[in-house]
Amino acid sequence: MSTEAVIKLRENEKLSDLEPLLSFFASFVLEIPIVQQIMRWDMTVLRESPWYNEILKQGLQQGLQQGLQQGEQQGEANLIIRLLSKQFGNLDIAIASQIRQLSVSQLETLGESIFDFSAMADLENWLQQNID
Repeated sequence: MSTEAVIKLRENEKLSDLEPLLSFFASFVLEIPIVQQIMRWDMTVLRESPWYNEILKQGLQQGLQQGLQQGEQQGEANLIIRLLSKQFGNLDIAIASQIRQLSVSQLETLGESIFDFSAMADLENWLQQNID
């Protein structure tokens, strides 16, 4: 990409609107400061584009979904740890850590099994059998 090509792009009224798009793609192969030197790297134009808004919306949705899943998993793990602590006393840090690594479905299964445990060994056996 040369400055000469950018000048020709700007001279053609129909093509001048493509400059932000060209800048965007150029940033994949060139350092951003180089792109900024050659072109008018105008983030305002990009932010106003429908693609930018769609990408932002999808990113926010994915982030929200991941945050909700993590929150659910952490909440379930904390509840299971509290229930087990009430039943067996303070849990060993290693066991609590193993529980915090379980998926939501594994935590739900463990929660259903808690009342079948009569000793800490039952929990330890369950963890050995159910950890991937």
